[in-house]
Amino acid sequence: MFCYQCQEAAQGKGCTLKGVCGKTDKLANLQDLLISQIKELSKLTVLLRKNGEEFPEINQFIVNGLFMTITNVNFDEKRFEQQIEEAKKLHSQLSDKLKGQANRPSITSTINVDEDIHSLRELLIYGVKGIAAYAEHAYNLGYEDPELHSFMQEALVAITNDALSVADLISWVLKCGNMGVKVMALLDQANTKAYGHPEITKVNIGVRQNPAILISGHDLRYLQELLAQTEGTGVDVYTHGEMLPAHYYPVFKKYSHFVGNYGSAWWKQNEDFETFNGPILFTTNCIVPPKANAKYADRVYTTGTTGFPGFPHIDGKEGKQKDFSALIAHAKRCKAPTEIEKGEIVGGFAHEQVFALATQVVDAVKSGAIKKFFVMAGCDGRMKNRNYYTEFAEKLPQDTVILTAGCAKYRYNKLPLGNIGGIPRVLDAGQCNDSYSLALIALKLKEVFGLEDINDLPIVYNIAWYEQKAVIVLLALLSLGVKNIHLGPTLPAFLSPNVTKVLIDNFGIAGIGTVEEDLKLFL
Repeated sequence: MFCYQCQEAAQGKGCTLKGVCGKTDKLANLQDLLISQIKELSKLTVLLRKNGEEFPEINQFIVNGLFMTITNVNFDEKRFEQQIEEAKKLHSQLSDKLKGQANRPSITSTINVDEDIHSLRELLIYGVKGIAAYAEHAYNLGYEDPELHSFMQEALVAITNDALSVADLISWVLKCGNMGVKVMALLDQANTKAYGHPEITKVNIGVRQNPAILISGHDLRYLQELLAQTEGTGVDVYTHGEMLPAHYYPVFKKYSHFVGNYGSAWWKQNEDFETFNGPILFTTNCIVPPKANAKYADRVYTTGTTGFPGFPHIDGKEGKQKDFSALIAHAKRCKAPTEIEKGEIVGGFAHEQVFALATQVVDAVKSGAIKKFFVMAGCDGRMKNRNYYTEFAEKLPQDTVILTAGCAKYRYNKLPLGNIGGIPRVLDAGQCNDSYSLALIALKLKEVFGLEDINDLPIVYNIAWYEQKAVIVLLALLSLGVKNIHLGPTLPAFLSPNVTKVLIDNFGIAGIGTVEEDLKLFL
């Protein structure tokens, strides 16, 4: 196998024996094969679209297949084998429609290409995977955009086109960033139409004495269904990891058995799940293979795109109601969660809530009470060098505010960082999916202060990344004109030296140093 799509690529170069994420060489190869077949499917859909033909089920198959290959989403080899067989059938059906046409696509080789071409192809496909993830969440709430399907499929075809130059592929990558903004706006619309705009909320991190279910991942549709089905059963529901921001949405607050958040970021699940005692439901990525002696392994369920060998999968057509009765029955047989901490986390600072505070924020900036904002969004991970972000937050001056989204916040969201005139020094906009809010907040501040360039704002971008959704967030920010983003704890292994230089020269992309060095630089 060879895989370097995530930040934890072995030795900063790539995993060759087994993925740091836990995937085997066989699984890695099955994922590569599925991606290869999705590229070939895309060639056919692009051609047939020119004839005015559209295939909604195939569009969604491509989105789902791309999402399945994102880091920590699905470890179930049988599911991939099924998807591969389905891809073959769909390819055959589309090929039949093209019989007799002179412009049928031929398979092109992408082996032993120039390293910069290869690097840009990798950057593009990881951005497309990120788009697919957000598109699937929106689709589950009934929102879809044909332009996104067209772009993803055309981009996959471009990746196989040996005639494209470095300049051509850079153009595709920049377009990918534009589509990233578009898909995040679509998902924001889907979430806020369904559940209301996030509000400032205090989230309990303690427990009650009822049996309970822990829900992890990102998909709010499945949480809604779970809450509806557990209402009145005596079973409580808690969030884990990236599900924490669900508590900020008004619709979910009506459920009295929606208790709070349990534990920390995704990579802490081996210990958090042990003490939770009840069943766990994965809705999207962030699965960590359980240790051999894990006592919780028989309490984990998957749904949607996720999967793991031995974990029961709650199936059903995507976008339709799931039946969680087996999960609820399991919860009733379990004891209540063990309390591991007490207190509250404050969040809910998405764009509309911050817009409501705009006058207060602007006054604080004008008075000098707030000197600078630090966008510390992104992902958390296992590596010890991520302690940098905790130390960085701790050492920031008291006249600075952190804007965050994503699970990177778990590095500092329980620290006693205080507030500035009633404004918390950590403003959590939500999931990594909600990074769009941070962009809108920056654009609003630019408007309020009458600035011509978004980069003239007193905002520093010090972002942690882990997987492919972070790639599309980065490309989206670049497409909005944001420059001088610092990315860590390491730069992506899939960037060649020349591609890295392009990002540095044109966008000011940089890595991180020590906390002391970076504070001196930023301040």
